[in-house]
Amino acid sequence: MTVTTVSKLRASLSDFLRRVKAGEEILITERGRVVARLIPPAFSPALPDSIREMERNGLVKIGTGKLPKDFWRMRRPKDPTGLVMKALLEERAGGR
Repeated sequence: MTVTTVSKLRASLSDFLRRVKAGEEILITERGRVVARLIPPAFSPALPDSIREMERNGLVKIGTGKLPKDFWRMRRPKDPTGLVMKALLEERAGGR
């Protein structure tokens, strides 16, 4: 959870609102005391509660934009030793 002052909030309101829209909670302080909390709306039909919970716990980060049109045709990083595939198979075998 981010903590900011009223003056910093005023100066960067759009940035803080973008972060709240993405699911982050912001505490606002005045003279060292918490005076408010900005939280995302309780209703969010676009994402299930489980995803929002994972985001609050720092396990995932919700995207804020659209993928480029050619995203699925872009070159992928190379994994010559197969570490990514190995990790994926181990995770699946472990039932996680």
